Amino acid sequence: MPNELYDVTIIGGGPIGLFSAFYSGLRSMKTKIIDAEPAVGGKVRYFFPEKIIRDIGGIPAITGANLVANLKEQAETFHPTIVCNERVVDVTKLTDGTFQLTSHNGAIHFSKTIVIATGSGTFEVNKLEALHAENFPLAIHYDVKNLEQFRGKVVAVSGGGNSAIDWAQTLEPIAKQVHLIYRGEDFKAHEESVRELKNSRVQIHIHHEISELIGTNNTLASINICCNQTQITKTIETEALFINHGVKVDLGTMAEWGFEQADFGIVVDDEMNTTVPGIFACGDSATYPRKIRIIAAGLHEGPIAINSAKKYLEPTAANEAMISTHHESFIG
Repeated sequence: MPNELYDVTIIGGGPIGLFSAFYSGLRSMKTKIIDAEPAVGGKVRYFFPEKIIRDIGGIPAITGANLVANLKEQAETFHPTIVCNERVVDVTKLTDGTFQLTSHNGAIHFSKTIVIATGSGTFEVNKLEALHAENFPLAIHYDVKNLEQFRGKVVAVSGGGNSAIDWAQTLEPIAKQVHLIYRGEDFKAHEESVRELKNSRVQIHIHHEISELIGTNNTLASINICCNQTQITKTIETEALFINHGVKVDLGTMAEWGFEQADFGIVVDDEMNTTVPGIFACGDSATYPRKIRIIAAGLHEGPIAINSAKKYLEPTAANEAMISTHHESFIG
């Protein structure tokens, strides 16, 4: 029913939104997820389906695709309503305290509380800017859904953050040769990942940027990379490029919903309250002192936001869900 009232509506169906939906089910809350993308999973589904994720406790290694599949299955335990292909563009608090959410297509949703779990908002990758890049669209990759297509090939990764280093290390045992091209010197990544990178077969080119793509018949053969300190150009054989130059993020109309915001998201307190009563934020949407931007941290923040939403609706409710691993299992 289009005008059905929900206890909580989670804006964003990425890993944090999905786990929050599961936890809200534990709290017996009628739950809806609204996501702007065609399917749930967020940036992990879009950019990292075959990337190995290692920063979740108890899971030594899992692909992004499998992580999303597991989280979706878990989220569906309590049968939340999941709406995709809708971007929420307006939120209005009605006189009775109910929130009216309006999507870009005119759809209307009603909810008693809202949890924002949109990550950094909608995203658009920063495209490669180099001579003749437009001639080789099939050779330039901003995400990877089939690693096997690069087996035995010479590939290059451009970037200096965690994503670029992760892709270089993921491709290293598959490709014939991996080049990592970074315009800086100090990688913006976890120290251990950098150490492993430097001890791998990956050929590292610091202080370099891709300046030109070379090939025939839309088939990439090599690239020119230019040192930004000496201006000397060198050519390296390359059959495929992986570009990790970050993304343009946009909170869209959320910036107009009355929140206090900082450089890295919506300001929340230690209970994930925003400055708008009844609206909470978690994951990369939220910011507070000493914030850690990893999936595991967001999986902790989601339940806090849900617990706060529960207390907002029912002030006498328990502070948290009593689950099988809780200390009450040991109370005799």
